Amino acid sequence: MVGDGPLILPRALQEQVVAHARAGLPNEACGILAGRDGHAEHFFPAVNGEPSPFFYNIDAADLHRILFQEIAALYPDDDPEDCIAAIYHSHVSSPAFPSRSDVDIAMWPDPAYLIVSFGSEPPELKAFGIRDGKITRRELRSDL
Repeated sequence: MVGDGPLILPRALQEQVVAHARAGLPNEACGILAGRDGHAEHFFPAVNGEPSPFFYNIDAADLHRILFQEIAALYPDDDPEDCIAAIYHSHVSSPAFPSRSDVDIAMWPDPAYLIVSFGSEPPELKAFGIRDGKITRRELRSDL
């Protein structure tokens, strides 16, 4: 679980997230970063089940595969949902801040919600906590 602490996101994973998000243009892209204790360690790009420039929804079959095959294999002694460090998605042109629909679909209270915004160059990455409909800013660090 990440809780309210910082999200530690190594530069290599940041680059993978941005590349995946850029490849998804003109629609939003999404995926999951797995790890423990706020440290993102593994990148899992996902299929946006509702491709749109304004919305993302991780495809249900892809989510199941990522959680119960990929993450479960990496962390066999843990509940896969406890090993989600962050859920990421992109904003095509709007700022890196959760939209109302982002808040509405946020179903895990502990992972960070990482947003890549292409509203500027270079793209902006910001991390947030979303719990009970409330948004908090999370520190994003690339190293320990």
